[in-house]
Amino acid sequence: PRDVKSWGGGSDIYAACVHKLSDLLDYGNDEEDLHDAHGSQRLAPKTHQADATRILNNLLREYDKTLRPDIGGKRPTVIDVGIYVNSIGPVSSIDMEYQIDIIFAQSWVDTRLRYNSSSMRILTLNSNMVGLIWLPDTIFRNSKNADSHWITTPNQLLRIWNNGKILYTLRMTINAECQLQLHNFPMDEHSCPLVFSSYGYPRDEIVYKWRRSSVETSDQKYWRLYQFDFMGLRNTTDLLSTTAGDYVLMTVFFDLSRRMGYFTIQTYIPCILTVVLSWVSFWIKSDATPARTALGITTVLTMTTLSTVARTSLPRVSYVTAMDLFVTVCFLFVFAAMMEYAMLNYYSYSCSSRRPCDNASMLKRCYSRKIC
Repeated sequence: PRDVKSWGGGSDIYAACVHKLSDLLDYGNDEEDLHDAHGSQRLAPKTHQADATRILNNLLREYDKTLRPDIGGKRPTVIDVGIYVNSIGPVSSIDMEYQIDIIFAQSWVDTRLRYNSSSMRILTLNSNMVGLIWLPDTIFRNSKNADSHWITTPNQLLRIWNNGKILYTLRMTINAECQLQLHNFPMDEHSCPLVFSSYGYPRDEIVYKWRRSSVETSDQKYWRLYQFDFMGLRNTTDLLSTTAGDYVLMTVFFDLSRRMGYFTIQTYIPCILTVVLSWVSFWIKSDATPARTALGITTVLTMTTLSTVARTSLPRVSYVTAMDLFVTVCFLFVFAAMMEYAMLNYYSYSCSSRRPCDNASMLKRCYSRKIC
């Protein structure tokens, strides 16, 4: 994706994002119309207001917002979509979800909203007009919950061109489901999808289409991907067949790769140091029972604690992860060091409880078994 500069104020961000989405939805051909419209709109305030009011009243006089555009036609309504990603994160491995803040833009043609005006070729309207016209019933299929932004005003924008073209944008924060495969945790990579489609209109009535470079991202330094690196994104178009009909399914995949730094400091280094510490007992005299026993038990309990802590950042999956395998191997090393001293102490006690090795044959046998 192309680099996008960051802006300070919330209103500036929204205005810049809307302008970017207008470019994404291929409104470059209307740039000349915009300049002409702005030039021709330099009227007296009252004339301007009266003209806009007259146009809106004429458009909405017999308009039925419950019917989609060209409902009796042979072709479906084409919805051009674009997404501007403000931020992604955090990603929750336990809940198998991620949070994303986007500005979602949809564009279509409604011939019922065509008008003739030499002074106004574009009507830029606020959220008060959104409920007065037909809007696509777009839903995000893998969202757990979603919120629209309403402070300080509903973050919605509506533009109507004189040829009936409509641009509708809104800002929302979505908690979307992402099924993480944790077999390689914490060296795992994931593709988290954002899936949307029409709720009630099948493909013979509504068709969604991506525009070229229709997904853009903001400056990533403001994202909250604490444990992940953003590797890129891709978008696809699929067909979902159900008993109610075939629906056009639009998906954006966000590729993420987990960072190793946190787990290296919290799990890997402590486990390695605990294993090395358990080997210290090999240099302690075999008759120093309290010292070797205390060291062995301490390292075993430490590994048990580290194993428990390592699982707190994971859901209770039934399969073995890469970290589980590493912690288990470290635990076996520590446990083996403890068992080594137990066996040594047992054979030493067995040898000392027998009669002394006073003859050559008994002494040779004891030394051959390395127990005297």
